[in-house]
Amino acid sequence: MPWGARLSRRLATVRHLALGATLGGLLVGCSSNDTFEQPKPLPEIESTVWLDKVWDTAVGDGHDDQLLFLQPVLSEGELFAVSADGELVSLDPQTGDYNWERDLDREILAGVGADSENLYLGTREGALIALPRSGEGERWAAELPSEILAPPQSNGSVVVAQTIDGKALAFDVETGEKRWQYDGVIPVLSFRGNATPWVGPEVTLVAFASGQLYALLSETGQPLWQYAVGEPAGRTELERLVDVDATPVVRDGVVYVTGYQGHVAAVDLRSGQEIWRRQASSFQSPTLDYGNVYISGSNGVISAYNLFNRQELWVQDSLEWRQTTGLLPVEGYLLTGDFEGYVHILSQLDGSLQGQEQIDEQGLRVPMIRNDDLIYMYGNGGELAAFRLKEAE
Repeated sequence: MPWGARLSRRLATVRHLALGATLGGLLVGCSSNDTFEQPKPLPEIESTVWLDKVWDTAVGDGHDDQLLFLQPVLSEGELFAVSADGELVSLDPQTGDYNWERDLDREILAGVGADSENLYLGTREGALIALPRSGEGERWAAELPSEILAPPQSNGSVVVAQTIDGKALAFDVETGEKRWQYDGVIPVLSFRGNATPWVGPEVTLVAFASGQLYALLSETGQPLWQYAVGEPAGRTELERLVDVDATPVVRDGVVYVTGYQGHVAAVDLRSGQEIWRRQASSFQSPTLDYGNVYISGSNGVISAYNLFNRQELWVQDSLEWRQTTGLLPVEGYLLTGDFEGYVHILSQLDGSLQGQEQIDEQGLRVPMIRNDDLIYMYGNGGELAAFRLKEAE
């Protein structure tokens, strides 16, 4: 394809700045599962660890062959998931039993966000809706300037949604009244997707396709600081892509963030001062465990670095261009999914492949969730399942 740049996993969306309007989430001659590089074939390995299925269920039509990121959420002892055709479910996370299910009669592009009172979803019509956790009725609906693709996030006082045209908006969780709006800079070309906002009691973190991470006061939207995860470079718009589509990770007052053709960086939450950075390119959040930081690269290459001296520990390139998902650490292993629906199990020690299993033939796109010894996976085709890791005796 005549692109002259390595683009993987997400196809580009063109935005016309003069009109200030999106020209459509254009799919450039490919399906949502196509890449511009040839994926490596499925690795042949001898498994020493397996996934033992505890329960599974079907949630509507899943992503309905659309490039969506409908990640389930585990909140206060309930597991919530939604499909593109508006099937919303609440499950017991241990047994998979239904607490309730509801047909919203809406097409959904983003969700589910949750707090102690409400569930939050983004619709194809560009609305943010708040539902009670009981699933009955609708608390309120707010019109957005454009669609959202990342689940809205709430701290119990405000809920923040980030739109595809580079705006972050906060609404009162009780009334749906808009509290504030922050407008980011929109590049001409960006990937289809948004970073999920991180909403704390005092500070909200939002990242944009411009490569910038912003810290805002959660109650007022007042800017506190900004940090450049990536700086556009090159002569073409493709070369200048620096999207930040990964949710920032906050731990012990430090923000860890990655971007496409940018960096993996650690930034002080209060001041925005850079603590360290290392060159990286990723659509996924960094994973922290065992004193290391693990990166699922935009090219499918997975790397491990020492969190304190940033020295590279290992690189696993057997999954190159297989559109790997975010990494989930479980008992000394790392789990990642790919575009063919396989889950790959890596050793945290050296990155070696220890197991693999196909979960959903339509692929895996959203990160997995862990709760104690259970691992939850939501496939593109709508299968939601819980697993335990089982090692060879």
